[in-house]
Amino acid sequence: MEYRRLGRTGLKVSEICLGTMTFGHGADQAESERILGTFFDAGGTFVDTANAYNGGVSETMLGKALGAKRKQKIVASKVFNPMGPGPNDSGMSRSHIMEAAEASLKRLGTDYLDLYYIHHVDIETPLEEMLRAFDDLVRMGKVRYIACSNYECWRLMESLWISDSRGWERFACHQPQYSLVVRDIEEEIVPACELKGVGIVCWSPLAGGYLGGRYKPGEAKVAGTRSAEGWAYPSKYFAPNAEKTLAALLDAAKELGRSPAEVALRWVLDRPFITSAIVGARDAAQATQSMKAAGWRLPKEIDKRLDEVSSPGLRYPRSMETGMDQRRANAVKMPGMKSA
Repeated sequence: MEYRRLGRTGLKVSEICLGTMTFGHGADQAESERILGTFFDAGGTFVDTANAYNGGVSETMLGKALGAKRKQKIVASKVFNPMGPGPNDSGMSRSHIMEAAEASLKRLGTDYLDLYYIHHVDIETPLEEMLRAFDDLVRMGKVRYIACSNYECWRLMESLWISDSRGWERFACHQPQYSLVVRDIEEEIVPACELKGVGIVCWSPLAGGYLGGRYKPGEAKVAGTRSAEGWAYPSKYFAPNAEKTLAALLDAAKELGRSPAEVALRWVLDRPFITSAIVGARDAAQATQSMKAAGWRLPKEIDKRLDEVSSPGLRYPRSMETGMDQRRANAVKMPGMKSA
């Protein structure tokens, strides 16, 4: 397992992050502990949850499963989604953030979170309000690093400016969706994160299981999967060329003698801008399969093939402005240069 710096911080996390949305939804306490054990045995240190995952059950089960190992692991949680019927039981108000953080700590059985995410966009709460609340949590010692998830590029940049200009804690990383069939972040978010030293910890690198090996091109639903059960399956975000990409992935996996899940996950991990990729599992066997994506690199030819077949193409304004640096360079007339 490789360990990578989280953005420009000094914190190192495992290249694979274990997602725990299945804890309490498909995996009971005993199976959750087996999944966690499999992940730790493979060298994993980074675990992701959220207060709203199964109404708080995921956090409770994770806390119990971690036990004495808590101090050696990196635990991330999130806040935004409704945790009650009241008007202040959701969102990113200072009131909800403070109450939600305390509740998450209690469920997890810990006195601090290593990483705390803004889970979704809240257009009703000023960024200053939520960022100040997060800064206070860090100063109180209840959170060590802060982050956002599902933020547009402009909102991420505005948040960083507010934090930097006021001396507040700034986002250490961004958690967006990213996979071979959902590459939208490459257009704006990736360049912004690279410029500002923000790590990228992506969710759904296997596209909700679509790239895991159970689907074939042309299949929209498969029995016993998220697509058939109707939960956490992000197909509406898939690129138009998703089936072509899946076909190329299946061919590459066969050629390498590895599972499609290993290859798809490895492709994500080989992107230089990715800090870690979040992978969930229903059982220890599934977790074991995902861990096989760690510790190796895709052959350059196969990496290039998958990159090209899944390429979303350029969008405006990059589609117009790409190559303008060369136009500028070509316009320079240096002394002694011969005219073309």
